[in-house]
Amino acid sequence: MIDRSLPRRVFNDFNIVVFILYCIVCLVPLIHILAISFSASASVSAGKVTVWPVDFTLKSYEYVIAKKEFWRGLRISGIRVVLGVAVNMLLTVLAAFPLSKTTREFKAKNVFIWFFIFTMLFSGGMIPTYMIVRYTGLLDSIWALIIPGAVPVFNVILLMNFFKAVPKELEESAFMDGAGYFTILWKICLPVSLPALATLTVFSMVGHWNAWFDGMIYMNDSRNYPLQTYLQSILVSTNVKLMTKAQAELLRLISDRTLKAAQVFIAAIPILLVYPFLQRYFVSGLTLGSVKE
Repeated sequence: MIDRSLPRRVFNDFNIVVFILYCIVCLVPLIHILAISFSASASVSAGKVTVWPVDFTLKSYEYVIAKKEFWRGLRISGIRVVLGVAVNMLLTVLAAFPLSKTTREFKAKNVFIWFFIFTMLFSGGMIPTYMIVRYTGLLDSIWALIIPGAVPVFNVILLMNFFKAVPKELEESAFMDGAGYFTILWKICLPVSLPALATLTVFSMVGHWNAWFDGMIYMNDSRNYPLQTYLQSILVSTNVKLMTKAQAELLRLISDRTLKAAQVFIAAIPILLVYPFLQRYFVSGLTLGSVKE
């Protein structure tokens, strides 16, 4: 008798091997960068570091976190992420929900969709955007980092398409029970759209956390720099004259590569801590089985 389960086992084993190799390919560069951040400058320059630190040292991390500017930037970035994600998600939901309706329900739908798509294809440019931020009095404020990107159009389109996939029978039954559009949005669309909301939340968090250029152009005072802008400024404008003797000596013991590697992991830690709590929503389909025909 032919064992029909054999092809399935071979297929599963093949997939396991492929994904293990894929994980190794993804992890090895990260492990290499981590090893560099913990290695001595001379060992890194000599090319001795692979996946394990050589002449283990914490000098790079000491240099990055020993300054009060680091903690100030961390606080500003934390505030930016909290406010930015809240504003992004609120406006994304409020824009995506009406755009997911038919033209019979929302007659101006196509006009606004093309308006949003136009902003994706064409930008006013950096200088006009800076002038708007300047003349609205937002320079050197946390809102200069949030308001210009308050409505992420790509996220709006993604969530709009997800809302379209919500079974119409759910809305029709809610209308029959006397529910309005806001009730349907809050009680039906948002709960069944948790996978999409979690994904867009991560997109927004990563975008705000990793952004550094807007902090550079919108903040005249370096004390208002978010963390990424501060870390970037360390490499491009390190001024030895403004350092203490201990800081200058510490900088002499580290290299550009070890400093960059330390920054990569310091900047990635918050996202790495949050991602596991949202990962499960990426693979769950909450609309499956909600309506049976």
